[in-house]
Amino acid sequence: MTGEFLAFIVLAISAIGGGMLMLNLQKVIHMVIALVFTFISIAGLYVLLHAEFVAAVQVLIYSGAITILMLFGIMLTKHNDTSEPKVSRGHTFMVLGGILAFGTAVYLGIYDLDFGQQATDLHVNNTEQIGIELYAKYVIPFELTSVVLLVALIGAIILAKKDKEEGANEE
Repeated sequence: MTGEFLAFIVLAISAIGGGMLMLNLQKVIHMVIALVFTFISIAGLYVLLHAEFVAAVQVLIYSGAITILMLFGIMLTKHNDTSEPKVSRGHTFMVLGGILAFGTAVYLGIYDLDFGQQATDLHVNNTEQIGIELYAKYVIPFELTSVVLLVALIGAIILAKKDKEEGANEE
């Protein structure tokens, strides 16, 4: 057993555990913290795959920006902490059966998969390769994505402001 394999096992179990915690916790803040734990574990998996740039983006965008956005969304919205009724055992077993069926299908799908001869130097200068591809071939979609995100941010601010003004008018 190599150290890389052991690191993979630890990070994979951490990512799966964080995802399971996120689905099973009751408080929204605790769910966000479990999600951050999952995002950081996935970033560690990217490091093991020699994709350092993708790992840094994972930490900066998902663990940082998306989590902060979720926390602001939680703080700005009115949400009642009502507890849901417990799920029956039959439903739980159906979900577990679906998970096992999906895992089996994925395993059978990739068991004999042959990619042919793989390149061995993909991790060399991967940040430079991503930058060249992004800014040479895909600059228009990249800029359009930033415009769409800006419009979504402005729309969210307007909607939050409108809800706040309506709440003030009702009182």
